[in-house]
Parts: sequence; structure tokens; C-alpha cells
Amino acid sequence: MKSVRARLSPADVGLPAGERRRTRGLRREEVAALAGMSVTWYTWFEQGRDIQLSVPMIERLGRTLRLSPKEREYLFALAQHRPPPLAAVLDEEIRPGTQHLLDSLNIPAQVIVEDWTVVGWNRLVTQAFRDYAPLPRGERNLFRILMLNQRYRNDPERFLEMGKRLTARLKWDYSRTSQPEVFDGIIAEMKEQSEIFRTYWEKSEILAHFEDTNVACPPDIGEIFFRHTSYAIEEVPGQRLILFAPNDEVSAERLKLLYERHR
Repeated sequence: MKSVRARLSPADVGLPAGERRRTRGLRREEVAALAGMSVTWYTWFEQGRDIQLSVPMIERLGRTLRLSPKEREYLFALAQHRPPPLAAVLDEEIRPGTQHLLDSLNIPAQVIVEDWTVVGWNRLVTQAFRDYAPLPRGERNLFRILMLNQRYRNDPERFLEMGKRLTARLKWDYSRTSQPEVFDGIIAEMKEQSEIFRTYWEKSEILAHFEDTNVACPPDIGEIFFRHTSYAIEEVPGQRLILFAPNDEVSAERLKLLYERHR
């Protein structure tokens, strides 16, 4: 593990270089933080002590260290003396049960995959935010939309805070992925087109849980303020369900009107 740490730089996992380092690579505490485990446990594991690591913990450690498939197999052999489970792939298929749930809700709801591409949505998303149906996959990336669309820049202070939180969350996803290449195009584009992204990508903040408020302005309805949260979909771990609940009574009444108008 020490040699694997040594081949990674802080920039490889979205961390700032910081002060001059005596040795190459990531520090133990950085690996532990990115993998969501204690420094003590990671140190003991690196030292070869007999400790028990769960499958999710081993997977997080493997993603943090950017292990190859063969190295991942070796990591499981060391930790659990058995082959690893099958690696997850970027699954963009919406299961019938998930689509049924989306269509049954009376609040906006959508599904994104690991790289933030929207792959599923209900009609209230179309009415409140945007219609994804005619958009090709490359134009359905939620991170690109939120960071580059001019409609979100009307309030500069709020846009700055949103960009900061979005970048911190993207860094978390990037630090945990087993497929960093799916993020490469997004990161390169954002560095070129967004000063906010460039600024906060170099910061150390990482956000594991993203929950915030946002506003929709459907025609002839008025502003609807939402609080959104996201949840992993159990049958497809690479997908996240995002729910938008009205944030106050006025917003709830306006959302109800929008729902009834487009039934």
C-alpha cells in the first residue's frame, strides 16, 4: 500500500498540493479520509496487522488508491483471502420499478449516474426545470448545466455558494470512483470555462452529502422553492435519486397547481 500511495499526487484525487512534502505521494491520513476510515485502521492495515475490513470499505480504499483490476484482486486477497465481487459499471438503464416510482410521485424527481448525467425523470421535472427528452446524453450532465447555464447566475452571491458546494461534492464523487476517466472531460471543461470551479477545485473541501435549496419559475405559476436531497438506488448503486420537496406552504400550493395543470 505504501508504494501505491507514493505513485499518487494530491492533484490526482482533487486535493491541493499544499506545503512542500518530504516524501512523494499521499499521506496515510489523506488516504484514510478519502476512503472514509480512521487513520489508525488504515495504518494497521498497511502494516499487515490482522484486522477485519468490510467489502464497502475495501472498495472505497481501492477507488481512493486508483487500483487496477489486478491490484483490486490482490487487495481483496490480502484483506479477506478471497476474490473481489464483480466491479460496478456505469449503469444508465432505469429499472421499471424506479420509473414507476418516479411517475407516481407528486414532486419533481430525477435519477443521475456517477458522472452526474441525468438518465431518468418525471413530468414535474420537465414542467418545473427542463425537458431532458430531446437532449443528447452530453447535454444532460447536471453539473455542466448548473455551472454553465446563465439562468443560475442571476444572484451572484447564491451562484458562488452553489458552485462551491457543487465542486466540493464532485470532488467527493471523483475521489471515490473506480472510473476516473468518466470525470476527465467534465473536469477539463470546467477548468477551461468556470473560474469558480478552478478556484474551488484547488481547495481542500470535500462534501459527502449534498442537500440544498433551489428555485423553479414555471410560467404563470410563480417561484417554487425546493429543498432537494439525494439517495442511492439499492438495486443500482451507481444511480442516485434526487427528490425536490417544496420548501414552504406557498411553494407547496404552487407545486400542486403545476401538478394539476399538467395531469
